[in-house]
Amino acid sequence: MARKVRVNTLTKRLKDRYGYAMTVLRGLVKTDFKMRYQGSFLGVAWSVLKPLLLFVVMYIVFAKFLRLTDHTSTYPVVLLLGVCSWQFVSETIGIGLRSIVDRGDLLRKVHFPNYIVVVSASIGSLISLGINYAVVLVFALFQHVEFTWRVLWLPLNLVELYIVSLALALIFATCYVYFRDIAHIWEVLSQILFYAMPIMYPLSYVTDKGGVYASLAKLELLNPIAQTIQDIRHNFIAPATQPTVWNSFNSWWEKSIPLVIVIVLAWFSVYIFRRNSRRFAEVM
Repeated sequence: MARKVRVNTLTKRLKDRYGYAMTVLRGLVKTDFKMRYQGSFLGVAWSVLKPLLLFVVMYIVFAKFLRLTDHTSTYPVVLLLGVCSWQFVSETIGIGLRSIVDRGDLLRKVHFPNYIVVVSASIGSLISLGINYAVVLVFALFQHVEFTWRVLWLPLNLVELYIVSLALALIFATCYVYFRDIAHIWEVLSQILFYAMPIMYPLSYVTDKGGVYASLAKLELLNPIAQTIQDIRHNFIAPATQPTVWNSFNSWWEKSIPLVIVIVLAWFSVYIFRRNSRRFAEVM
């Protein structure tokens, strides 16, 4: 009887704790999403316009002028999907790394798990990604894209992309509390990654060159972000023209490298964040 009472008490405490955390999370998500476009004439429409405008510029420069395409009718959709996916990663990390400092007053006054602040910022970006993917879907239908059963893998691809983005946001948010230069470092690093990864150019363009270029293309696929974006493109739009880690490597241990990196990165981000979270209020 006493054991049953202890179990019920523990269960109630867990429900109260996580119920309170979810209430705070919902409130922060609503506030963050409203504040993101507050004072803007177009409001939430900017979440669609930003990747669309970037897509138009990339398509004109790289597809029309430089001819860096895979020479298929699906390339515009492939490019737009890559731009939207990268926009989510960049936005999640860029907003997430500042979230602890920006919410410093709230963290000092109200007691709740600090990680909720970073998670709320990431969910706001996830909502924008959902809106952008709806636009991509409409665009794909106009382009007469033929979908396959591989679209069933998309939820897993999105979970992986979210975990990578949130993990990096937690690490950068922890570092930003102590070193404000991290924000500027990320701005530069995000630009480097954008141009280095196969987002604006098709990875098949690199692999077709053969030799050392093909080896570099395989190396790019070991990057979890690049690998996940390629998987999303492969499963959603163009399975025949999009190289992925699954069809570029023979051995399973090579194919599993990006997934192992994601798991290690997720564990490390939680570890480093929890270890420092109690000191955030003091440092800020």
